[in-house]
Amino acid sequence: MNEIAPQSFFYEMGPIRPPSEGQDHSLLLRTTRNCPWNRCQFCSTYQGHKFSFRKVPEIKGDLEVVKAIYDKLLDAAQNSGLGGRVTQDALRRVWAINPELYGENAGNNTLKWQNLTNVANWINSGARTVFLQDADALVMRTPDLVAVLNYLKEVFPTVERVTAYARSKSCARKSMEELAQIRAAGLVRLHVGLESGCDEVLAWMKKGVTAREHVEGGKKAVAAGFSLSEYVMPGLGGKALSRKHALDSAQVLNEINPDFIRLRSLALRRGSPLLDRWEKGEFDELPEDQVVEEIGWFVENLQCNAYLASDQMSNLLWEVEGRLPQDKEKMLSLIRDYLTKPLGERLTFRRHRRRRSFLAVYGILGPELEELVQAAEEAIRQDRADAAARTDAAIAALKKGFV
Repeated sequence: MNEIAPQSFFYEMGPIRPPSEGQDHSLLLRTTRNCPWNRCQFCSTYQGHKFSFRKVPEIKGDLEVVKAIYDKLLDAAQNSGLGGRVTQDALRRVWAINPELYGENAGNNTLKWQNLTNVANWINSGARTVFLQDADALVMRTPDLVAVLNYLKEVFPTVERVTAYARSKSCARKSMEELAQIRAAGLVRLHVGLESGCDEVLAWMKKGVTAREHVEGGKKAVAAGFSLSEYVMPGLGGKALSRKHALDSAQVLNEINPDFIRLRSLALRRGSPLLDRWEKGEFDELPEDQVVEEIGWFVENLQCNAYLASDQMSNLLWEVEGRLPQDKEKMLSLIRDYLTKPLGERLTFRRHRRRRSFLAVYGILGPELEELVQAAEEAIRQDRADAAARTDAAIAALKKGFV
């Protein structure tokens, strides 16, 4: 490997990864920058950022930095007397004894600390999983992607699973031969943002794909041997298209038959075009209880063998999760149980659940939010006429905090 200059002793990290990759503490390897489409109305992640490819030597250079950090952390952990586990003390030790890399004049210290933390967590989880950032790894030229995957395995033979985001169109555009080459090189799971199987919703949200293209891309990915994880966004059709969005999405997924279906209920995100359209009265947001009802329609019409996951805090009912078809009735029962509760119980549940999500991110509400939440709780307890309105106001403020 090449010697790494102190000013270059960092590797790029994109802004997001799937929650499942966070739970597994995957190494984050940036293969492209930002999103090649970047027009979806509900998304703010890459707004104002231009898409670009990264050159293979540049990505290989990042892997060499990862390997150097990996070696330094393991050495510090083995000398700490803690059985080789990389603790915060090991991270601080590496930082302290390498001032030429992490000193005040070395630059990029915020990113360098993020690098150390990412590699430390990766080591502690067995250094087995890697996630390719940013929004669509399959948009890369096949020889380039294969070269990166081969080098990754060469540098880190412990790696067992490599995953990436991909668009349905990118899956569809690759030939079966290309997909087979990429799969053989070690990319084993694709995370695809289906969002909806309803053409009207897809067009209105400027998703840049049709239901048929979703099916074509998804079926090709499955046929090529990828573990396929498809993301659905309950509430994306608003009030007008709620039921059609649910039924058409279920139909598309029945045709694809992916390994995973992941629910990501719509949240109006700061900086997204959809938030602007909602503020102008152009989008009629679906209330939370109706989103739950929509999920019920969706689950009821699924006829595939996927595992349905609810692993994102935008979802109200985290418990709606299980293997299809055997767990379908259990999931539908959870939905029915919630929807048939008295209004006061539903309001209490929603307030508690959204408060808990906010605290998971920030740890504390702050005076203004605390006042809103307490006002909602008081109105619910007294069964006042404004209980629903006060709860909605508190929840809207809480959700702004974690989206």
